[in-house]
Amino acid sequence: MPCLLLTVCALALAGPPARADDDAGVARTLRSGGGNALQVRVEGVADPERAALLQAWVAECADAALTAFGRYPLRTAQVRVREIDSRDPSPVPWGQTRRGDGVAVLLFVRRDASLAQLRADWTAVHELSHLFHPYLGREGRWMAEGLASYYQNVLRARAGLLSQDQAWRALDAGFGRGRRLGPGPALAELGRGGTMRVYWAGAAYWLEADLALRRERGLDLDTVLSRYARCCLDATADDMDAVSPQDFAAELDRLGGDGVFARLYRRYARSREFPDLSAAYAALGLEPDGGSGLGYSPRADAQKLRTAIMGPRARNAAP
Repeated sequence: MPCLLLTVCALALAGPPARADDDAGVARTLRSGGGNALQVRVEGVADPERAALLQAWVAECADAALTAFGRYPLRTAQVRVREIDSRDPSPVPWGQTRRGDGVAVLLFVRRDASLAQLRADWTAVHELSHLFHPYLGREGRWMAEGLASYYQNVLRARAGLLSQDQAWRALDAGFGRGRRLGPGPALAELGRGGTMRVYWAGAAYWLEADLALRRERGLDLDTVLSRYARCCLDATADDMDAVSPQDFAAELDRLGGDGVFARLYRRYARSREFPDLSAAYAALGLEPDGGSGLGYSPRADAQKLRTAIMGPRARNAAP
């Protein structure tokens, strides 16, 4: 079993807003409802203004994560930021979430990345979204990366880092990239070679689960994940062998899914083609035009559903 959960990539509602301790130095602690905390450390940056800029960026991304259920999911976790030289034009060429001996989100940032460029990047929110689930192993990689890929767009839209239109288009474009790979091995068996299908078929799983919870159960994905965090997440945070994807789905069902997660898991894990999202798009009133555009149905139910998922979200209202 590997000692790292890597993501080469690059969370709607609870408790009082996050608060940052007043130290403006290299290390800073962000706190949220229930006393949960993120320790943010900027490493190897001598310029205090640059360190403060990086701290402000991480705090903004952490605030976006709070739109899921108003608190950080773990009692304590770390975010570590390092600057690098890279030929990759991305402002954050690499991110990873490490488990074992303390959970840490590592973000590798270009030395010349501006605050505007960092704010437009999705990597930090993607990696912070990995704190919402336990380690799921190779078989559950598609669930883990799918959750982070879904939430990297949803949470940034809720926090105002993206418009709702930009977020829906980003999801639609991701689904397109996954679909273009064509059929292949079962999703649970895909390795690194099927990255786009792993990430975006996985995101489709969580979108379908979110929709089913909202339409069938009167709940949402945020609420069920919040319940999971309260009961189970700290106990498994550092355990590399803790939870199989089947057990994770079963526990989410016990906490309110009532079969939604396991039903979708069985279909997705064995699928060899990208999932058909036509029913989900119809419910949301999303209307692809065959090119790069995306239209929106004016139906009141579709508008309400789209806004419930992507709309502005306060950090201090509990589900």
